[in-house]
Amino acid sequence: MAFRRRNKSYPFFSQEFLIQNHADIVFSLVIFILIGLMFEATAKTAILFIQPQYNVTTLSPEGEVTLYHYGWKDCATILFYFFIAIILHAVVQEYLLDKVNRRLHLSKSKNTKFNESGQLCVFHLVSSVWSFYILITVSETFLPSLWENYPHVHLRFQVKFFYLTQLAYWLHALPELYFQKVRKEEISRQLQYICLYLLHISAAYLLNLSRVGLVLLFLQYVSELGFHIARLLYFTDENHQKMFDMWAVSFVFTRMSTLTLMFLSVGFGLSRAENQGLDLDMGNFNTVLIRMTVLLLVCLTQSWLLWKFIRFQLRRWREFRHEQAVRKKAATKQPLRPLKRDSHGSARSDKERTEISA
Repeated sequence: MAFRRRNKSYPFFSQEFLIQNHADIVFSLVIFILIGLMFEATAKTAILFIQPQYNVTTLSPEGEVTLYHYGWKDCATILFYFFIAIILHAVVQEYLLDKVNRRLHLSKSKNTKFNESGQLCVFHLVSSVWSFYILITVSETFLPSLWENYPHVHLRFQVKFFYLTQLAYWLHALPELYFQKVRKEEISRQLQYICLYLLHISAAYLLNLSRVGLVLLFLQYVSELGFHIARLLYFTDENHQKMFDMWAVSFVFTRMSTLTLMFLSVGFGLSRAENQGLDLDMGNFNTVLIRMTVLLLVCLTQSWLLWKFIRFQLRRWREFRHEQAVRKKAATKQPLRPLKRDSHGSARSDKERTEISA
């Protein structure tokens, strides 16, 4: 199974060999884990990589319900879906983005940004639809339930699987910077948002704030989906600017909604809960220090995003004003017609000569 066309062969385990064949190597590892399910001696080990662990069966009015909590075995599951994310990344790049790039004939810098937006557009679309499905099927995501009965240690299967795949995807984005040969000036920018996603998703998962985290991820992914669609349209035709205006509205709404929900759930809801204190066995992290740290982290992140957004909008406004000024100068600098001289040697325009002759 080859994901990339190979115009040249490289020595085994060389740098170029690993970059060209990393998806095939990872695919072989996934097949090796799946083969382990076929044998009784290795099935228990292989299932650790594929299926979420730490399930508990409880009784509810609906009957028996299987819930999950987190533990160190989740690292194996994240590793497996880390491999899956690398394979899917190569599939999208080879069979979708590369074909579009050949038709657009973009420059190298635009090509890198186009590939980035293309990959993130697919991921944000899938994640936003998936998170929305969880929100409408799980009743614990309504506003009062975001902080009631904290800690939310036990999760439904789809909620835990969603968090594990989110962590796996953003972890896979780190080696992809090397595999995709991202330029040095782009690495720092991409590392910033990758690390921020990993930090916030890990905090929501480990601190048992999965309900509010799920709502915030849905809002964030919908907003980012609009941005990357707008950027893809801009690369295809630079006259497509209206999508950026629509994204600007959703961006500001997302920032305000994020701050409001965090202050309601963490600052207001958890501060009035009865179970105050730190209890690692029960998964309770409801202390003043942890609440203030979480709120400070979210506020700093949202402020930083708003600052970048304002700079982006100011740059667009300056570019627009510059284009308008250039167009006005081009319109005013029209060539003047040379004046014709009459029989007496005086310079007159065509209009004056016509009036005199009449």
